[in-house]
Amino acid sequence: MKFSRTDANRKAHARPTLRFESHQLTAFGGIVVLQELFASLHLMGHLKDVFFRRQDGKIYRPQKLFLQLILHLLLGYRSLRDVTCYQNDPLVQRVLGLQEIASPATLSRMLRDVSDGEIRGLRRLMREQVLQRGSVMALPRITLDFDGSVCSTNRRAEGTAVGFNRKKKGARSYYPLFCTVAQTGQVLDLLHRPGNVHDSKGAREFILQCVRQVRKWCPCSVIEVRMDSAFFSDEVVQALSDESVEFSISVPFERFPKLKQLVESRKRWKACGAGCSSFELRYWSTVALNSRGGLVPLLSVPGTVG
Repeated sequence: MKFSRTDANRKAHARPTLRFESHQLTAFGGIVVLQELFASLHLMGHLKDVFFRRQDGKIYRPQKLFLQLILHLLLGYRSLRDVTCYQNDPLVQRVLGLQEIASPATLSRMLRDVSDGEIRGLRRLMREQVLQRGSVMALPRITLDFDGSVCSTNRRAEGTAVGFNRKKKGARSYYPLFCTVAQTGQVLDLLHRPGNVHDSKGAREFILQCVRQVRKWCPCSVIEVRMDSAFFSDEVVQALSDESVEFSISVPFERFPKLKQLVESRKRWKACGAGCSSFELRYWSTVALNSRGGLVPLLSVPGTVG
């Protein structure tokens, strides 16, 4: 298409006027989804029940401070000093129901004053939220994964100790034991421990507690447990068998060389079932070598060697 000279040219003498306007844009606009989630879970009310003893004489209610900590982690921050990144954000203030965001010092004092009863209340709240969702989903099978995780600290924090730390050798750390629901990826509960304990420290009681809680909320679901070789012991296997729980535990073959020989010498294997790519060896007793070179039964219950 061909344009005329009049169409192609125009006179321009005056300079345009530039205006800068504030639209109160925020980098955390996506947290409106979290605001709706917190409301549907009635999270503020549940936290208020946990901290019901500390509702008077405080500028900041403890349930709002704890909700700020949850939001702090969901925004991707790990250090308390990072509160300054959203200190004056209007949307964060709206979600928390605050006109002034609490400072790192205020959050630190709140964490320092948390009692053992409030910690138990928070753990109970976490379990109930996960189990309530599991009961609604009506899962036919619930798989509980138990594993420890090293949490390093930079300073001499209370309850830490120097233990096995693959990334930061010699650093003080915690070593909590986590119980995770495999179907949903949610953490059901945790056992708080210092960093110098073995994986099995307090594991038996913690495992049974988690199993009984799941069975109480989801009586129609089949419960199974998965653990690594650090939890392999007579007490744990016997306890799971008494609770009629299906389980899979890796065997530390360095502790049972004769059992390893039995596995290596096995010529015929039976598949676990349709669609299962692994195989299993069912045994009636774990064996160990005594001083005379004989085999001594350690367990009297059936299990599965992973």
